[in-house]
Amino acid sequence: MEVGVYPLAEAMAKSEELELDLVEISPKADPPVCKIIDYKKFLYEQKKREKAMKAKASKVVVKEIRFGPNTDDHDYEFKKKHAEKFLRDGAKLKAYVFFKGRSIVYKDKGEILLLRLASELEEVGKVEQMPRLEGKRMTMFIAPKNKK
Repeated sequence: MEVGVYPLAEAMAKSEELELDLVEISPKADPPVCKIIDYKKFLYEQKKREKAMKAKASKVVVKEIRFGPNTDDHDYEFKKKHAEKFLRDGAKLKAYVFFKGRSIVYKDKGEILLLRLASELEEVGKVEQMPRLEGKRMTMFIAPKNKK
């Protein structure tokens, strides 16, 4: 296909002759810039590129671990092992302390528990958000240090 400058009528005739579409690239230019292409093929290739880009994008997996303000040491260790496994697998971790009823008076215990978890998981993950109280939940996010 030859490249050239054609008047609009001639460009339209040429596109019909080639059985392709005349697509306006830059309408504000003087004269307007148009291109003769197969528009359906162009859309198909664009969709294909977008799909490939989407497949390459990494999906963020967020795993949750729930504690109570009075979680004992055995349960804590058990949940910490799970948290460590999640971080090693490349998932983000949302650790939270859920305060039921009047247990909200133990906010400091909940914060200490989350900070202890963060310090013990320091070699596999880094704290993305420090413990923050939102309603009856104190939440903290930990991201993995090295992704697979």
